[in-house]
Amino acid sequence: MKKARNASACPCGGMVQGASYAACCQPYIEGRERAPTAEHLMRSRYTAYTLGDAAYVLSTWHASTRPPELALDAAGAPHAMRWLELAVHSHTQLTETQAQVMFTARYREGGRARRLKEHSRFVLENGQWFYVDGDVDFDASSR
Repeated sequence: MKKARNASACPCGGMVQGASYAACCQPYIEGRERAPTAEHLMRSRYTAYTLGDAAYVLSTWHASTRPPELALDAAGAPHAMRWLELAVHSHTQLTETQAQVMFTARYREGGRARRLKEHSRFVLENGQWFYVDGDVDFDASSR
């Protein structure tokens, strides 16, 4: 698993532009803190994808929709997916325990630039946010 450097900018782009990994997603991924909002959770899940941390992604996936296992591409593999950039378009708190996040994630796979757009749904249970599911649109014609 590839680890981000604590002092480098967080892969998620940070809740504050240019925030370091240590100040942004690392406390959630390492389990020292819980994500306070669905957007924080979504950003930390994106960062976990960039790091190849399937355990964190699965642990933040709601039990009702979580797959039994998740294999993420090893960093440096010849045709591995390489996450490039995250843009969060909106975070909507629907109720006290339900939220939605709309985002676009750019990535490169097999030498081709691609874009994933998702309208994600989250639920808060026992003080912890979980990803439930999302409507995904893959666009291979990304820049």
